[in-house]
Amino acid sequence: MTEEARLREQICTLAKSMFDRGLTHGSTGNISARTFDGGLLVSPTGTSFGRLDPARLSRFDAAGRQVGGDAPTKEMPLHSAFYDTRNQTGAVVHLHSCYAVVWSMLDDPDEDDFLPPLTPYAAMQLGRVKLLPFFRPGDPAMGKAVRGLAGKRSAVMLANHGPVVAGKDVEAACNAIEELEATARLALLTRGLGPRLLTEAQIRDVVTSFNVEWEA
Repeated sequence: MTEEARLREQICTLAKSMFDRGLTHGSTGNISARTFDGGLLVSPTGTSFGRLDPARLSRFDAAGRQVGGDAPTKEMPLHSAFYDTRNQTGAVVHLHSCYAVVWSMLDDPDEDDFLPPLTPYAAMQLGRVKLLPFFRPGDPAMGKAVRGLAGKRSAVMLANHGPVVAGKDVEAACNAIEELEATARLALLTRGLGPRLLTEAQIRDVVTSFNVEWEA
């Protein structure tokens, strides 16, 4: 099996795992990964994470031209924005995960720091998450908003829509977006209960120990 064939299988396996566990539903969500030659594999538009076909993934060459597969997700501007502004990006995942979306609808979140510091793991895998305003699905302005962050964030939350996370590879991106959803769930479960948050010193220790990109 070639390197690209393995990557195609991995994308579909991880997507199905997230679908099967209810992290996205129907034909929502999209995923992409950088290929060995600098191109991209992207989930096609209107497809379900539970039924992606490795052979039908949209294939782009290093110049950004589609050279194979079905038509790509309409959220390509989001994906392109991360690849273009963060050289270390090897994959991008976007979900319509329930708890993160609910948390984005409330008054609690800080736009510059969407997730409360409840555990060290969100800080380790995501850094600080930027809450972006609502955009119409497929609106190219979403990509412009990500570009406006100048590569300083690996994760954003689209209000009333869903999270988008970039990672060094497809497994890392999927792990990180699952951590985002788990932290949003903890935030909702503890809302109004006065949970004990990590202190600034504890967060700084985590950030330093794990060499986390922590944009102020």
